[in-house]
Amino acid sequence: MRFSAWRTSAARETPFGTKNKVNEEEGTDLEEQTCCPRFDPKPWDEKTHEWSEKPFLTATMPVLFHMPFPWLINKTMTRLWETAQKYGIASEMKDFLLLAHDPSPWKSRYYLAVAGTHPDLEKDIVRLSGTFVSKVFDGPYNAVPKCMRETEEWLRKAGKTPKEHYFYFTTCPKCARIYGHNYMVDFARI
Repeated sequence: MRFSAWRTSAARETPFGTKNKVNEEEGTDLEEQTCCPRFDPKPWDEKTHEWSEKPFLTATMPVLFHMPFPWLINKTMTRLWETAQKYGIASEMKDFLLLAHDPSPWKSRYYLAVAGTHPDLEKDIVRLSGTFVSKVFDGPYNAVPKCMRETEEWLRKAGKTPKEHYFYFTTCPKCARIYGHNYMVDFARI
């Protein structure tokens, strides 16, 4: 099942909602089907997050020079979400967070925040601890290196040094086009 297909499934609760009117709050009649909720950047921009053993269900996938293979992203994200639901550890929608981190140009790791753990999934659960600061960007996916540099410069001015970057891509490409924004949140561990 493709990632975009399961996002709109009315039979299952998903982090992305179901068919809705994109500009309902603006009073327009746009009946475009979206799968991702509208993202509000204010609660995420330039915020500090203290995590102590925060559990994430993880999966890795190959990439080519940090470029993911679309069919593999769909498969990986679908597997993560369905596994979290199957074992009863899926976060509530208000707490949904899916981070991406590329430890090399050939490998990407995805982290789905979960509400707990399950003994059958211990090898797939990673607990993140530390201080993370988040900074929101609006731009194309290929701007990630530029976003990382901007975050690093912003942190240097504050006397901090980032150790790692994790990205939260808040919408799929289709919904980003519909909403007119492609928000990305850089979570930098300091």
